[in-house]
Amino acid sequence: MTDLIILLPALIGAGLAAGLIAGLFGIGGGVIIVPTLAFLFTALGYGEVSMHMAVGCSLATIVATSIRSAQAHHKRGAVDLVVVRSWAPWIMLGAIAGAVLAGQLPGEALRGVFGVIALLVAAQFFFGRPDFQLAPDLPGAPLKQVIASGLGGLSAIMGIGGGVFGVTLMTLCGRSVHQAIGTAAAFGAAIGFPAALTYIATGFGLPDRPPLSLGYLNGPAIVIIALLTTTMAPFGARLAHSMDGQRLKQVFAIVLALLAVRMI
Repeated sequence: MTDLIILLPALIGAGLAAGLIAGLFGIGGGVIIVPTLAFLFTALGYGEVSMHMAVGCSLATIVATSIRSAQAHHKRGAVDLVVVRSWAPWIMLGAIAGAVLAGQLPGEALRGVFGVIALLVAAQFFFGRPDFQLAPDLPGAPLKQVIASGLGGLSAIMGIGGGVFGVTLMTLCGRSVHQAIGTAAAFGAAIGFPAALTYIATGFGLPDRPPLSLGYLNGPAIVIIALLTTTMAPFGARLAHSMDGQRLKQVFAIVLALLAVRMI
């Protein structure tokens, strides 16, 4: 009970911030949830499993958050459903593979992967030219399957909803930042659901986990954060559509860079 009481205020703050950021940037809130939970679980004495718990809980909350955020963006016509349908199966396969791999990695390795990749993506968003494109549109088969699987795998390892990679990919392939954010938000459920189930399996029965945990998923953390993120996500989506696209990318980059440096 003492641990749960200590966790509660930080979980509320993380949930509110993660929901706003999920709607604003289409990233599922994982970039806020993972560092916050990793710090909290470590401070409470669960350092051996803190990073795995943080990633697993983040993925579980992303399912609800991404659906809520994608619905808000869809109302504004910013979700490409054709892309979501064709990419989702491969994203799910990649997410399962990434979650299995993450279960074999030490916590320090997960922190390093999270920090380095997030920092690289932030640099691209902040310093990249607004008119720079790798291709006029998203790739087709078989490159689509490879990229989608990689997107799902890396997202499952980092505990994020796919927006970090999805937004980057879609803007580099000629899509507007608003459509990229809306479509990437829909990737979150395809990543979070299968990956969270895998984190339950890989962490099942391990000792020295926070109370009320199933595998690498902690019940109180998931419930509190999920409730608050789903409440805040529509406000973030509304704010995103009132902002300039280039400024939105720069804010996105600053948030990512700060969290990446903290994790490293």
